[in-house]
Amino acid sequence: MIGGFAFNTSARILFENGASARISRSASHLLGPRPFVITDRGIIAAGLLEKTLQDLADSGSTPGLYQDVQADPARALVNAAVDAARAHETTSVIGFGGGSSLDIAKLVALLLGSGEDLDEAWGVGNAKGPRLPLVLVPTTSGTGSEVTPISIITVEDDEKRGVVSPVLLPDLAVLDPLLTLGLPAHVTAATGIDAMVHAIEAYASRSANNNPVSKALAVEALKLLGANIETAVFDPANESARGAMLLGSMLAGMAFANAPVAAVHALAYPIGGRFHVPHGLSNALVLPHVLRFNAPEAADAYAELAPTIFPELAMVPDKMERAETLADELGRLTERLGLQTTLREVGITSGHLPGMARDAMKQTRLLVNNPRNVTEDDALAIYEAAL
Repeated sequence: MIGGFAFNTSARILFENGASARISRSASHLLGPRPFVITDRGIIAAGLLEKTLQDLADSGSTPGLYQDVQADPARALVNAAVDAARAHETTSVIGFGGGSSLDIAKLVALLLGSGEDLDEAWGVGNAKGPRLPLVLVPTTSGTGSEVTPISIITVEDDEKRGVVSPVLLPDLAVLDPLLTLGLPAHVTAATGIDAMVHAIEAYASRSANNNPVSKALAVEALKLLGANIETAVFDPANESARGAMLLGSMLAGMAFANAPVAAVHALAYPIGGRFHVPHGLSNALVLPHVLRFNAPEAADAYAELAPTIFPELAMVPDKMERAETLADELGRLTERLGLQTTLREVGITSGHLPGMARDAMKQTRLLVNNPRNVTEDDALAIYEAAL
């Protein structure tokens, strides 16, 4: 029997080559006269935003720009972006870039639109809105932030803290595969693994809201991601693979937005927060080890997913063996993609691990969704396996 569930996603999604250069037509009813674009300097340097800004200017609007977003954005960055948007007399917010830019855009739209205090919005369901009109344009195929009601910020002591509320879902998500053609191989690989983690964790999530829609989206996401990630990394101009990765990332985002992620992300956050390792790579470093830990409770789910990513695993009849082989194959995939595969390779030593395990335990909103209960000792053992 299927239990009750709720499924939320972005109000409108536009997937089309070149769509980011026609944003004024797609969102003319949303933007108002003074849209405010939030991005990072890498996007500016790569020239990815030029056509969008020109389109906005040609439409008669006066766009503002905040370009100082950094990876693992801190609370001070949120405050600076809000101040800049308020000074611009912003009528709408456009997040353009990777997950950090989209997460900042969500909070700027919320805080300007509602006047809420961010300290009262942390957690699940505490942000009430309203917010300013919001358009999100991803330039990587990984976070799925354009379809998730989540914004993650780094606060004191390098702790990751989230605002989770349907009010953060944008009015429009614009997916333009052409924006991803210039991604470096290591970014394509890490963000692609990130998207795969979203789908895997959503499918096996212990959340009461794990539902048939999320499961179906996770499966379709993994079909696209598994079949195209190596092509996208090693043939970066392949538009078909790039489009498949962007679509797969979005579908995975829809899945985990409703059936939340779990211990892979909980253990990845201290890696990113303490050592400034990119989020996708942080996930990749612990992924195989968390899956092996979870296998006694999640063998059915992992065995179902395994052939979706690696079709040859359909020939492995035993569910536990197939689940454990999935973990092994994901580790080998990470290595083939040229990513680091051990914590030592990103500067982490055994002395760091106890503190990381303590920090991981703070991620209660994630750990509650894990198929198997995780103690601090368990977290430490997983880190030791990943060292």
